[in-house]
Amino acid sequence: MLSYISVSAAEGIVYDLRCEYLDNPIGIDAPNPRFTWKIRDDRMGARQTTYRIVVGLDSVAVGEGKADQWDSGERASDVNLVCYDGKMLKPFTRYYWTIQGKDATGRLYSDASVASFETGLMGSKWKGAWISDGHGIDHRPAPYFRKTFQAGKPIKQARAYMAVAGLYELFLNGERVGNHRLDPMYTRFDRRTLYVTHDVTALIKQGANAVGVVLGNGWYNHQAMAVWNFDRAPWRNRPAFCLDLHITYEDGTTETIVSERDWKTSSGAIVSNNIYTAEHYDGRLEQAGWNTVDFDDSKWRGVSYRSAPSRQVVAQTLHPIRNVEEIRPKAVTRFDDTTYLFDLGRNIAGVSKLTVSGAAGTVLRLKHGERLGKDGRVDLSNIDVYYRPVDDTDPFQTDIVTLKGEGPETFMPSFNYKGFRYVEVTSSQPIQLDTTDLVGYFMHSDVPAVGQIRSSNPLIDRIAWATNNAYLSNLFGYPTDCPQREKNGWTGDGHFAIETALYNFDGITVYEKWMADHRDEQQPNGVLPDIIPTGGWGYGTANGTDWTSTIAIIPWNLYLFYGDTKPLSENYEAIKRYVDYVTQISPNGLTTWGRGDWVPVKSQSSLELTSSIYYYVDAVILSKAAGLLGKKDDHEQYKRLADFIKQAINDKYLNQETGIYASGTQTELSMPLMWHVVPEALVAKVAQRLAERVEVDGNHIDVGVLGAKAVLNALSENGYADLAYTLASRDTYPSWGAWVAAGATTLLENWDLNATRDISDNHMMFGEIGAWFFKGLGGIKPDENQPGFKHVRIEPHFVKGLDHFEATFEGPYGAITSRWKKKGKGVDIEIILPANSTATLVLPNGEQRVLPAGSHRIAWRTKS
Repeated sequence: MLSYISVSAAEGIVYDLRCEYLDNPIGIDAPNPRFTWKIRDDRMGARQTTYRIVVGLDSVAVGEGKADQWDSGERASDVNLVCYDGKMLKPFTRYYWTIQGKDATGRLYSDASVASFETGLMGSKWKGAWISDGHGIDHRPAPYFRKTFQAGKPIKQARAYMAVAGLYELFLNGERVGNHRLDPMYTRFDRRTLYVTHDVTALIKQGANAVGVVLGNGWYNHQAMAVWNFDRAPWRNRPAFCLDLHITYEDGTTETIVSERDWKTSSGAIVSNNIYTAEHYDGRLEQAGWNTVDFDDSKWRGVSYRSAPSRQVVAQTLHPIRNVEEIRPKAVTRFDDTTYLFDLGRNIAGVSKLTVSGAAGTVLRLKHGERLGKDGRVDLSNIDVYYRPVDDTDPFQTDIVTLKGEGPETFMPSFNYKGFRYVEVTSSQPIQLDTTDLVGYFMHSDVPAVGQIRSSNPLIDRIAWATNNAYLSNLFGYPTDCPQREKNGWTGDGHFAIETALYNFDGITVYEKWMADHRDEQQPNGVLPDIIPTGGWGYGTANGTDWTSTIAIIPWNLYLFYGDTKPLSENYEAIKRYVDYVTQISPNGLTTWGRGDWVPVKSQSSLELTSSIYYYVDAVILSKAAGLLGKKDDHEQYKRLADFIKQAINDKYLNQETGIYASGTQTELSMPLMWHVVPEALVAKVAQRLAERVEVDGNHIDVGVLGAKAVLNALSENGYADLAYTLASRDTYPSWGAWVAAGATTLLENWDLNATRDISDNHMMFGEIGAWFFKGLGGIKPDENQPGFKHVRIEPHFVKGLDHFEATFEGPYGAITSRWKKKGKGVDIEIILPANSTATLVLPNGEQRVLPAGSHRIAWRTKS
């Protein structure tokens, strides 16, 4: 039975105006950028009935509702995602925009603030040249560059457009520009290069100025060797850059300072840098003031021209990498006066910063690791297994710092990051250190948090926290598998975790960039490597559907979560080529192309079954995308293909009498259920077989990565939510909770804490549990018929062992909250829906209620 109370509040406003999913972005190249906004209106059933977008060059005029670039006119619609459709956008131009919306009574919402976006090059030609220092790929010291220039008039605005093959830090008059780290993002450098736009107005002064650049190798010039063959990348070269520094004076005239042969170059204190290993810094080689006007550069030499690394130089339009969180050590252990161990208390990706005093020439080694050996020292054996050094000059995850001996010196690497909890500092001479001398910085793509859970079970909350730590540790402009041993964009890890990513973080900008990387890497026949980007490794025999289905699964999830068809349209031909290739090699509807259920607890599952299920998923997504994009023939063709694959799977692997697929492992039963391969009439039977199998396995999981994606969903969506929660809340092996109970602060690569291989302590491939908390307990799910959480499916489960649970998710329309608390024989439920959305609440007994926007309190009582 339901009793229901609605709660009304005051009228609202238009807010959170974004362009290309960013706040007031600068340097975008999109010819028809996307505008999004939200309505804050707590009244019951609040909705937008019309919108009008105004775009112009004058912020005051736009604020008054006057447009000189585009006026959409008042449109009767409740959408909140609209593409620009006005005059052709010009490069290097700031545009202002605002949105006017009316509520259900026809009254205008309070005026939204005026937002802005600024175009970048928009395909126009660069004025600068690509320059480098002329050294070869094996030269270790980082190149430094400088130039002085005169700004002859008062300055109104200045922008630096920086395209780099490699990594860079940019300086103006001695000041570092911005707070981004590891720019630009890693791409297939010979096919697409990113440029970054900086607002440098405050750093340039009338008169003499100096601009300085330091380049790092990054993934472009990978000098270290490992099994992934980074060092053999076809694009590999000495780092180079192209800079256009646009200055607009107050009198309206403009000037562009460019990279040319009038620049000078030298080396400096960064004597070695590698994105994979570490950074070496010799303070004695610092050239103080090298990036200022008065520096004497008479000993610096000329630069050389270089060809552009690719023909496609495009704007980097995504949330940047930053030092997001500073973490101070929980403890420091002094072994002797030359050896100290710092414990951050948690595993992170990022860098450490050390401040120390010592004699000139003192050499410090900062070894970063996840584990300690029996002697209490840092042990790298779980993460250095794939490094193939030719000598001992570049040890793994170990910064090497030589002091200049002039009082306190501070070092933090510029062009490297690591995965670590512990930092062991060893010195060639006695030094004094304490907990105040070192800090860690949690570094990652700075995506806004949009999701949060709270529950009566601290273990559940801790697992969610650890899952998010692991996810962010593996987000560096693309999702990676681990931040230490590989740093690779493993495709499987990426799509296993995509729902966890999108429930917890506003990640569309990163994933749209990664899908462009997919298109860059795709072979003409449709084949993708299983690490993206790649220098060539990964086009093997196992890079099949269970991994490289990213090309379909991620655009589809972006569509579900954001209601945006652009990821599907941009990737449609790539998805089609991919599915067509699998069809070509799988004429009977079944495929063995894949890696299988990687790192299972104990049971092995059928590779043909699991790979064929992902083939089916890809065909289904392709058919649906074709329908959405108006491609009727493709829609019908790939729907028939999906039906053919589904029939082939069931004909070979489903025993209809017993309800068992293949040998009946948890993975073999849960995958067909989650991905809707099971015939409708047999769903209950297969779900029962899965529940029985879990019970036989001691109510513990027995899955690898494919089963970990499916098992909790398969159970909770088919009548066994209590059992799913039992698995999710275990704290004994094998389980997510066992890791946390053992002290883990991130997710691990292996269920077995005593395993001898596949033992990274910061991995994301088992990360689906972070999404399941929102889906399986809070019940918040997108509706593909009204995506972007325009309509929300809310199907909470009030599981045994949990007294209360709350999930909040900030979707495209605003915050959605599903909160429940057990009370006597019933449950008190609170659902909060943002304006302009609706929901269908589905209770465990099948009762349903359609809810309008607003706050709803529901008392659900069992009939017993």
